[in-house]
Amino acid sequence: MVQFLTPPLDLSFAALADATRRGIVERLGRGDASITSLADQFQMTLTGMKKHVQVLERAGLVVTRKIGRVRKCALGKCDLSAEAEWIESCRKLFEARFDALDAIIDEMKQERRDE
Repeated sequence: MVQFLTPPLDLSFAALADATRRGIVERLGRGDASITSLADQFQMTLTGMKKHVQVLERAGLVVTRKIGRVRKCALGKCDLSAEAEWIESCRKLFEARFDALDAIIDEMKQERRDE
């Protein structure tokens, strides 16, 4: 089925799927930075960095503002709580399945001991 709207969760996970973009978010957690300084720090072209920043902006993870001729980047207001909830629900699901598997293995070990 074709989707015309991308849910925010998809945007966040797509943005954070790239190691460079995760690095940008980490860097901006320590303070604002210009796109030029980010490009230098990550050893990439200005155009490449702009594309990464645009992906992060669409997800709400980064905001940019123009100050004179410089475009400054800062962390956005996205708190990632929905993403954390989704990850936690998956963690609980997998934990329950691994617990069930452990129970089966323990049962099999007990049966072998009883033979």
